[in-house]
Amino acid sequence: MQRKDFLKILAATPLLWAGMKLKDLEEVTDNFRTSDKMPVLFIGHGSPMNAIESNAYTDSLKKVAARYPTPTAILVVSAHWLTKGTAVSVNPNPQTIYDFGGFEDALYRVKYEPKGSPDMAREAIKAAAEQEFLVLEDQQMGLDHGAWTVLKHMYPDANIPTFQLSISYYEKLEYHLRLGAALRRLREKGVLIIGSGNVTHNLGRLNWNDINATPFDWAAEFDTRVKENLEKRQFDALVNYHNFGKIAQMAHPSNGHYLPLLYAAGASDKSDELSYLYEGFHFGSLSMRCFQFG
Repeated sequence: MQRKDFLKILAATPLLWAGMKLKDLEEVTDNFRTSDKMPVLFIGHGSPMNAIESNAYTDSLKKVAARYPTPTAILVVSAHWLTKGTAVSVNPNPQTIYDFGGFEDALYRVKYEPKGSPDMAREAIKAAAEQEFLVLEDQQMGLDHGAWTVLKHMYPDANIPTFQLSISYYEKLEYHLRLGAALRRLREKGVLIIGSGNVTHNLGRLNWNDINATPFDWAAEFDTRVKENLEKRQFDALVNYHNFGKIAQMAHPSNGHYLPLLYAAGASDKSDELSYLYEGFHFGSLSMRCFQFG
């Protein structure tokens, strides 16, 4: 697709979100500081209460940032921003979103509000467009709990510009892997890309009485299958995870929490080393596996 043709598509496409404004891509430049190449992460975020609790999982998140240089910006692809069509937040001052209910009052008093990164968000739009993906600007999006409950432990000072990319929920699964690959070059500009979801996510089978409950057999098996395919870089198998059989349906009655994993896999390079930041389960049915490429 030629650049002028893409701009015509932008001009002809109806806006999907109120208040969104299309920018001429000529305003987006390549003048960002070249930084150390950042890794790409997948974080199992689990319950929002992890934001204010101390456990082995949250302790592991506190150690993550020390593994690599300070990012220029952070891009989060969260299971909690599902849309029709793909958008990226250009909000310069994203606010904390409490997209849940029924938890302790203390959780609603937490504020995690770093600056946004409109320029880098538009760089993401440009990178996606070059691979023929249409990504629109969203002016209003803050940080949902898939982002801030994790970053609160990793970067407690909220001093890294942060923005989110939405998940176009009705696309084929391969779309998400390919879009992740289109965004890979942001890593060269110092952007830390984080997919935030869960390798297994069946809320109907949670054992709320015991965070350390023994994982269900189907959850453990699905988690192992994902781990094996990550290690072999068999990403096609991860795209076609329904072929895992009944355990796939048990692990993900809906796949919103699985899709961020495909963005993380797509944004990895073949030369990236795979390492695990955390392995374990919460409440029997939530895999809290966290991994890093690079």
